[in-house]
Amino acid sequence: MTGSTLTPAPPTVFGADVLRHLDAQLASARRLLDAVLRQGAAIRARDVDGVLARLAEMQGEMERRSTLERERVRLLTTAGQGLGLPPHAVTLDELVRLLHPDEALAAKGRSAELRGMLAEVQREHTINRALMRQELAFLSHLTRQLGIDAEDVGYRPPSEPGATMRATLAPAAQAVRIRRSLDLEA
Repeated sequence: MTGSTLTPAPPTVFGADVLRHLDAQLASARRLLDAVLRQGAAIRARDVDGVLARLAEMQGEMERRSTLERERVRLLTTAGQGLGLPPHAVTLDELVRLLHPDEALAAKGRSAELRGMLAEVQREHTINRALMRQELAFLSHLTRQLGIDAEDVGYRPPSEPGATMRATLAPAAQAVRIRRSLDLEA
């Protein structure tokens, strides 16, 4: 007589929910990473409209991620009930105990991919923040060199797309200050 073989448990509804949730998290993280990378390109190109457009995309994605967070809490609550743990104590290693082995393997892989992608989003976002600080420091330095720190340069937020800033300094005075600050004139 040969040894009996165990038939693995069939995939679970809960496992399908977990995998679907991880797929949604990955799709969201991809959109966020894309927006962060495009924002970095816009910062480097000094494309203010592009930077602002990417910021709006990122804010929209973060709002969508709040829905994903509610779903994550629901899944952790369900897992906690099955494991006899409070939702905040459920880890991935404990959660996969409730899944079919194939689902557990897929969940671990997707979770690792998600962690890596979110780390990349954070890294790129940190780089973008540093680039923005550099640009703003340069702008601050330039305005100090022009001697317009305390002056009202007449900036008014554009009232329509494509509108520009107005300056109260006379154009000739501005040109002289710019040439002096750039050492183009003795």
